[in-house]
Amino acid sequence: MASQREIRRRIGSVRNIKQITRAMQFVAASKLKRAQEATLQSRAYSDALDEVLANLAAVVGGEEHPLLAQREGGTRAIVLMTTDRGLAGSLNTNVIRFAAREITQYEGDLTVVTVGRKGGAAMRRARVPVEASFDGYGDRPTFADVTPLARLLTDDYLAGTLSRIDIIYSRFISTLSQRPELRRLLPIQPTEETSGIPGHQFIFEPNAGEVLRQLLPRYVATRLYQAVLESTASEQSARMVAMKNATENAQELIEDLTLSYNKVRQANITREMIEIATGANAT
Repeated sequence: MASQREIRRRIGSVRNIKQITRAMQFVAASKLKRAQEATLQSRAYSDALDEVLANLAAVVGGEEHPLLAQREGGTRAIVLMTTDRGLAGSLNTNVIRFAAREITQYEGDLTVVTVGRKGGAAMRRARVPVEASFDGYGDRPTFADVTPLARLLTDDYLAGTLSRIDIIYSRFISTLSQRPELRRLLPIQPTEETSGIPGHQFIFEPNAGEVLRQLLPRYVATRLYQAVLESTASEQSARMVAMKNATENAQELIEDLTLSYNKVRQANITREMIEIATGANAT
């Protein structure tokens, strides 16, 4: 059994860890509120833009703009979004496992673009071809941050290097729930509701090609930016919950160690009293 001094040292160490995890919990909670507001506010715009492009894709062919072209074969690209830092529970593990399952099930040529150090390290360990790696965009990502990534993907698709681009990220559901999700980025597909819309219902000014030329690159950047916001909100919520659990576990461990300390202390007192009584009887 450990001595009183060793148990006191362990209690002090666990108490220090509890202070750190509690502070990290409060920091993550403050960041979560800002990230959640940004995600929910931009989600409506992103979904509306998805709907507009789906409507256009239903009536405009790939000849109007190459980003709408449906291609057979070729290389598929997956944009994997994770965090730079750990201490976020199973968030990164879940999204990486989801991506690994998608990669292993795909039989054609495939390449990966990673956003976040955790995903990049996992893909390198698995020897998956990585075309490019980007560090995370911090706690306050901006639209300008995703512009280089959007330009890289758009240029590769226009050049014919890629035939399909998907995004895998953690979608923010609630503070206690984040779900790995795959979203098609390119080519844009019409929805079932809009696939039967006749083309004469749309009027393009000045023309369809000019509208698409301005809209499609912004759509790519907007969809990527929304995925980054979702991942950021998911990271902060997962970290807040993980640190809350760690703080509670530390408190339980302190209570267990305190109980052990009291038992050892009582045993030492009892032994000393027995020794004193024994010595007194001997005299």
